[in-house]
Amino acid sequence: MKRIQNNWFWLLILASLWGPSFLFIKIAVQDIPPFTLVAFRLTIASVVLFILLRARKQPLPQGWRAWRKFLFVGFFANALPFSLFAFGEQFTDSGPAAIINGSTPIFTVIFAHYFIAEERLTPDKLGGMLLGFLGVAMLFWDEFLALVSGQSLQNTDETLGLLAFLLAAICYGVAIVFGRLKLRGLPPLVGPTAQLMSASAMMLPLALIVERPFTLQVGTPAMLSATVLGLFGTGLAYIVYYRLVDNASATFLSLVTYILPPIGVVLGIVFLNERPNWYSIVGLAIIIIGVMIVNGRLRLQGASK
Repeated sequence: MKRIQNNWFWLLILASLWGPSFLFIKIAVQDIPPFTLVAFRLTIASVVLFILLRARKQPLPQGWRAWRKFLFVGFFANALPFSLFAFGEQFTDSGPAAIINGSTPIFTVIFAHYFIAEERLTPDKLGGMLLGFLGVAMLFWDEFLALVSGQSLQNTDETLGLLAFLLAAICYGVAIVFGRLKLRGLPPLVGPTAQLMSASAMMLPLALIVERPFTLQVGTPAMLSATVLGLFGTGLAYIVYYRLVDNASATFLSLVTYILPPIGVVLGIVFLNERPNWYSIVGLAIIIIGVMIVNGRLRLQGASK
């Protein structure tokens, strides 16, 4: 029981670090293009964690076998999804990003079924998964109406943004299951430092070549937002994340993503004056219910079964 309570404590800490990320991304992309923003947040987080790692006299992993794991998880947990969220929030509000991110457990349970023996799909998990997909589909309500009425999409950029968020959630599902299988039992700070260094090594050349960040004019709000993303939403968050990887199941770890959507939506309303559509709120509610079923918080089957 004490271990479970401890896991919940760290899960809430992780949610408080990741929850505001969608707000800060939205502010930062006003002045900073996506690849540059991602490279900056990953690099600043990597540098801070590396300094802490050396201060504790802990070595980095040795050999290609170890680093290829971190390159894999760095790509699927950081480089690609961070870029997709930054790209998508150029065209949409931060609220939908937080809501679709909440579907991560739905994809996690699919991948866990095939790769983690003790986390197979059950009828309840399958029902919750389908309900979660329905919740995600609600965010594409405008696109659905345009399709059935034979009209062309009025805002293709917004649609691309929503699809980018969905792909990012799939990436997180892959990364959570992979981390559970391959990255447990590492000394403190080693895992997050190596992962973020790997992701940073991918993104820095891309940003320098494609976006030429040294020519940018960046305002104070964007720079502060990017710095907070790097220090807290990335560096400190992944220290907490790896603690949970060692002590909790992949499905439990994915619970953080149904705490995040309400945080993200509320922050967008309060600080960015966003006004979610009715179908976004309905989709959020359906996703949360679906994830609760997936994780055993609600039951579809009768108690006697």
